[in-house]
Amino acid sequence: MTRWMRSGGLAAALAAAFVVSACATLRVSSYLDRQADFSRYRSYTWERSEAFATGDARLDNNRFFGERVQAAVDREMRQRGLEKTEAAGADVTIHIHTRVAQRLDTTARDRQDGRCDAADCWPLVYDTGTLVIDLIDTRTHALAWRGWAESAFDGVIDNQQWMEKTIDKTVAKILARLPTTATR
Repeated sequence: MTRWMRSGGLAAALAAAFVVSACATLRVSSYLDRQADFSRYRSYTWERSEAFATGDARLDNNRFFGERVQAAVDREMRQRGLEKTEAAGADVTIHIHTRVAQRLDTTARDRQDGRCDAADCWPLVYDTGTLVIDLIDTRTHALAWRGWAESAFDGVIDNQQWMEKTIDKTVAKILARLPTTATR
Protein backbone atom coordinates (compact mmCIF):
# COMPACT_ATOMS: atom_id res chain seq x y z
CA MET A 1 0.00 0.00 0.00
CA THR A 2 1.49 3.36 -1.00
CA ARG A 3 1.53 6.41 1.20
CA TRP A 4 -1.33 7.77 -0.94
CA MET A 5 -3.46 4.76 -0.07
CA ARG A 6 -3.41 5.02 3.73
CA SER A 7 -6.61 3.59 5.05
CA GLY A 8 -9.30 6.03 5.95
CA GLY A 9 -12.97 5.60 6.61
CA LEU A 10 -15.32 7.36 4.34
CA ALA A 11 -17.72 8.51 6.95
CA ALA A 12 -15.35 10.78 8.75
CA ALA A 13 -12.77 11.02 6.06
CA LEU A 14 -15.19 12.83 3.90
CA ALA A 15 -15.88 15.30 6.61
CA ALA A 16 -14.33 18.25 5.03
CA ALA A 17 -16.62 18.12 2.08
CA PHE A 18 -18.63 20.42 4.16
CA VAL A 19 -16.04 22.97 3.82
CA VAL A 20 -18.46 25.27 2.15
CA SER A 21 -21.03 27.51 3.62
CA ALA A 22 -23.34 29.79 1.71
CA CYS A 23 -21.33 32.89 2.47
CA ALA A 24 -17.84 31.39 2.44
CA THR A 25 -15.52 31.14 -0.50
CA LEU A 26 -14.95 27.62 -1.74
CA ARG A 27 -11.39 27.21 -2.95
CA VAL A 28 -10.97 24.26 -5.30
CA SER A 29 -7.77 22.99 -6.86
CA SER A 30 -6.25 19.83 -8.29
CA TYR A 31 -3.05 18.01 -9.15
CA LEU A 32 -2.58 15.81 -12.21
CA ASP A 33 0.18 13.27 -12.76
CA ARG A 34 1.13 13.96 -16.38
CA GLN A 35 2.07 10.29 -16.81
CA ALA A 36 -1.45 9.06 -15.95
CA ASP A 37 -3.46 7.85 -18.94
CA PHE A 38 -7.03 8.89 -18.18
CA SER A 39 -8.26 7.57 -21.53
CA ARG A 40 -7.91 4.01 -20.23
CA TYR A 41 -9.77 4.50 -16.94
CA ARG A 42 -13.19 2.88 -17.11
CA SER A 43 -13.78 1.58 -13.59
CA TYR A 44 -13.12 2.50 -9.99
CA THR A 45 -13.38 1.05 -6.54
CA TRP A 46 -13.28 2.55 -3.09
CA GLU A 47 -10.31 2.00 -0.84
CA ARG A 48 -11.24 -0.27 2.03
CA SER A 49 -12.68 2.03 4.65
CA GLU A 50 -11.64 1.97 8.26
CA ALA A 51 -12.03 4.45 11.08
CA PHE A 52 -10.46 7.80 10.32
CA ALA A 53 -10.84 10.87 12.46
CA THR A 54 -11.45 14.32 10.99
CA GLY A 55 -10.75 16.10 14.21
CA ASP A 56 -14.41 16.99 14.67
CA ALA A 57 -16.62 14.65 16.71
CA ARG A 58 -19.76 16.04 15.04
CA LEU A 59 -18.63 14.48 11.76
CA ASP A 60 -16.66 11.54 13.11
CA ASN A 61 -19.89 10.26 14.70
CA ASN A 62 -22.17 11.04 11.77
CA ARG A 63 -22.45 8.04 9.42
CA PHE A 64 -24.86 9.96 7.16
CA PHE A 65 -22.14 12.44 6.37
CA GLY A 66 -19.79 9.82 4.95
CA GLU A 67 -22.57 8.03 3.13
CA ARG A 68 -23.63 11.28 1.46
CA VAL A 69 -20.08 12.07 0.36
CA GLN A 70 -19.60 8.60 -1.09
CA ALA A 71 -22.95 8.80 -2.91
CA ALA A 72 -22.02 12.21 -4.35
CA VAL A 73 -18.66 10.90 -5.58
CA ASP A 74 -20.35 7.80 -7.06
CA ARG A 75 -22.86 9.99 -8.92
CA GLU A 76 -20.16 12.27 -10.33
CA MET A 77 -17.96 9.34 -11.39
CA ARG A 78 -20.92 7.67 -13.11
CA GLN A 79 -21.62 10.92 -15.02
CA ARG A 80 -18.02 10.83 -16.20
CA GLY A 81 -18.42 7.32 -17.58
CA LEU A 82 -16.65 5.38 -14.85
CA GLU A 83 -18.24 2.23 -13.50
CA LYS A 84 -18.05 1.37 -9.80
CA THR A 85 -16.83 -2.14 -9.16
CA GLU A 86 -15.87 -4.15 -6.14
CA ALA A 87 -13.53 -6.26 -8.25
CA ALA A 88 -9.79 -6.11 -7.83
CA GLY A 89 -9.60 -5.25 -11.53
CA ALA A 90 -10.71 -1.62 -11.16
CA ASP A 91 -8.59 0.92 -13.01
CA VAL A 92 -8.45 3.41 -10.14
CA THR A 93 -9.01 3.35 -6.41
CA ILE A 94 -10.65 6.33 -4.72
CA HIS A 95 -9.31 7.49 -1.40
CA ILE A 96 -10.72 10.38 0.61
CA HIS A 97 -8.90 12.56 3.14
CA THR A 98 -10.51 15.19 5.32
CA ARG A 99 -9.43 17.70 7.89
CA VAL A 100 -11.50 19.88 10.15
CA ALA A 101 -9.87 22.66 12.14
CA GLN A 102 -10.65 25.91 13.85
CA ARG A 103 -9.19 29.11 12.48
CA LEU A 104 -8.71 32.42 14.19
CA ASP A 105 -9.17 35.76 12.44
CA THR A 106 -7.62 38.38 14.65
CA THR A 107 -9.10 41.25 12.59
CA ALA A 108 -5.66 42.82 12.25
CA ARG A 109 -6.56 43.96 8.77
CA ASP A 110 -9.72 45.69 10.07
CA ARG A 111 -7.64 47.64 12.58
CA GLN A 112 -5.08 48.43 9.91
CA ASP A 113 -7.77 49.72 7.54
CA GLY A 114 -9.37 51.80 10.30
CA ARG A 115 -12.69 49.88 10.37
CA CYS A 116 -12.39 49.42 14.12
CA ASP A 117 -10.09 50.27 16.97
CA ALA A 118 -8.44 47.98 19.49
CA ALA A 119 -11.41 48.28 21.88
CA ASP A 120 -14.07 46.96 19.47
CA CYS A 121 -12.15 44.51 17.23
CA TRP A 122 -12.65 41.00 18.54
CA PRO A 123 -11.06 37.83 17.18
CA LEU A 124 -13.35 35.53 15.22
CA VAL A 125 -13.05 31.75 15.67
CA TYR A 126 -14.60 29.65 12.91
CA ASP A 127 -14.53 26.08 11.57
CA THR A 128 -12.76 25.26 8.33
CA GLY A 129 -12.53 22.01 6.50
CA THR A 130 -10.75 20.41 3.61
CA LEU A 131 -11.93 17.52 1.46
CA VAL A 132 -9.36 15.73 -0.69
CA ILE A 133 -10.31 13.12 -3.30
CA ASP A 134 -7.45 10.96 -4.61
CA LEU A 135 -7.55 8.65 -7.62
CA ILE A 136 -4.81 6.04 -7.41
CA ASP A 137 -3.90 4.06 -10.52
CA THR A 138 -4.32 0.44 -9.42
CA ARG A 139 -1.80 -0.81 -11.96
CA THR A 140 1.07 1.47 -10.88
CA HIS A 141 -0.14 2.31 -7.33
CA ALA A 142 0.71 5.93 -8.11
CA LEU A 143 -1.41 8.97 -7.44
CA ALA A 144 -2.99 9.81 -10.81
CA TRP A 145 -5.09 12.77 -9.72
CA ARG A 146 -5.93 14.71 -6.58
CA GLY A 147 -8.69 17.27 -6.20
CA TRP A 148 -9.50 19.26 -3.10
CA ALA A 149 -11.72 21.97 -1.72
CA GLU A 150 -11.45 24.06 1.40
CA SER A 151 -13.53 26.72 3.07
CA ALA A 152 -15.31 27.70 6.24
CA PHE A 153 -18.32 25.56 7.06
CA ASP A 154 -19.93 27.12 10.09
CA GLY A 155 -23.58 26.15 10.38
CA VAL A 156 -23.44 23.35 7.81
CA ILE A 157 -23.05 20.55 10.35
CA ASP A 158 -26.13 21.61 12.29
CA ASN A 159 -28.45 21.66 9.27
CA GLN A 160 -28.90 18.28 7.55
CA GLN A 161 -30.46 19.68 4.37
CA TRP A 162 -27.77 22.34 4.02
CA MET A 163 -25.08 19.72 4.67
CA GLU A 164 -26.41 17.49 1.91
CA LYS A 165 -26.50 20.36 -0.60
CA THR A 166 -23.03 21.47 0.45
CA ILE A 167 -21.61 17.97 0.03
CA ASP A 168 -23.14 17.59 -3.43
CA LYS A 169 -21.91 21.03 -4.54
CA THR A 170 -18.40 20.55 -3.15
CA VAL A 171 -17.89 17.09 -4.65
CA ALA A 172 -19.22 18.27 -8.03
CA LYS A 173 -16.82 21.23 -8.07
CA ILE A 174 -13.85 19.08 -7.12
CA LEU A 175 -14.58 16.39 -9.72
CA ALA A 176 -15.29 18.98 -12.42
CA ARG A 177 -11.49 19.31 -12.52
CA LEU A 178 -11.04 15.60 -13.27
CA PRO A 179 -9.57 15.03 -16.76
CA THR A 180 -11.75 13.41 -19.40
CA THR A 181 -11.87 9.66 -19.04
CA ALA A 182 -12.71 6.97 -21.55
CA THR A 183 -16.31 6.66 -22.61
CA ARG A 184 -18.03 3.44 -23.49
